[in-house]
Amino acid sequence: MAKTKGYAAQVANGTIGPWEFERREVGANDISIDIEFAGICHSDIHQVKEEWGEAIFPMVPGHEIVGIVVAVGSDVKKFKVGDIAGVGCFVDSCGTCEYCIAGNDHWCLDNSAYTYNGMERDGVTPTYGGYSNNVVVKADYALHVPANLDRAGAAPLLCAGITTYSPLVHWNAGPGKKVAVMGLGGLGHMAVKIAVAMGAEVTVMSHSEGKREDALAMGAKNFVVTSDKAELKKLANTFDIIINTVSAEIEIHRYIGTLRQWGSLVVVGAPGKPYSLDGSILMGRQLSLSGSNIGSIKETQEMLDFCGKHNIVSDIEIIPASAINEAYERVLASDVRYRFVIDTATI
Repeated sequence: MAKTKGYAAQVANGTIGPWEFERREVGANDISIDIEFAGICHSDIHQVKEEWGEAIFPMVPGHEIVGIVVAVGSDVKKFKVGDIAGVGCFVDSCGTCEYCIAGNDHWCLDNSAYTYNGMERDGVTPTYGGYSNNVVVKADYALHVPANLDRAGAAPLLCAGITTYSPLVHWNAGPGKKVAVMGLGGLGHMAVKIAVAMGAEVTVMSHSEGKREDALAMGAKNFVVTSDKAELKKLANTFDIIINTVSAEIEIHRYIGTLRQWGSLVVVGAPGKPYSLDGSILMGRQLSLSGSNIGSIKETQEMLDFCGKHNIVSDIEIIPASAINEAYERVLASDVRYRFVIDTATI
């Protein structure tokens, strides 16, 4: 076992502080990554606060991981020492269920092993995430990070990037398509950058004027303040795809009304309360309300390659590990543009 330094929550809703733990030795199919940067995702906060069900403590959060490969197992061909590698939201799957066989390993019917707050496939060993200085992972569940990308800015791509890329690909965003992005936060700003790079015409929907300048600088063509109901009503029958990154309570029918025929509103921000919706609003133009959550290893690699080609990274604020608790408070107050990333050299 290898000693590893990290930052962990010892109990539910506890503060994050230094903690030393052990990683497994590098096996034949594993690689060891010295972590350089780890993004802070809002889901880290939900899980530390145990808001998504019973959690495993001590908990080392973090599933937006970028670093350098420092060791490879004897059977690994995919990576070599010195490669830039990333780890996202899960680190194993059964490989034999219908979804894994189809390449959708993130939907594994026998439970994917999440990067943290989960169990290895043995059902006994807890998984610990990226708020640490090293991770050992099966090579098949690690990603190549394009060398031209800023490594700190690339870290949030491992969750925020794939979470928005996957539905944009599925619903065929591209030239001739009009895409609306609800909310310009950690997820929303990635959706804007990716949809623009795909060639779509992008509109940002936000509750206030505060981020108009940022949205337009990212390539959005239009910016709509949703608190102005008259402005939103003017957009009826406009969009092919709406990516909803907002977790706050909303009148979702108002946004569905802006879809064109066969359009879809895709939920990627977990709603705090159930939506209230009259299903008949979907019927007239064969509209759909759908959802999406991360992506497969294959699709995540495709997303990273796409971002490398278009030089897309997250807008970030780099922090030392000692500032994690303060960063959590600022995330909850929407006081970040647009993602915090931990410099793990400070652990």
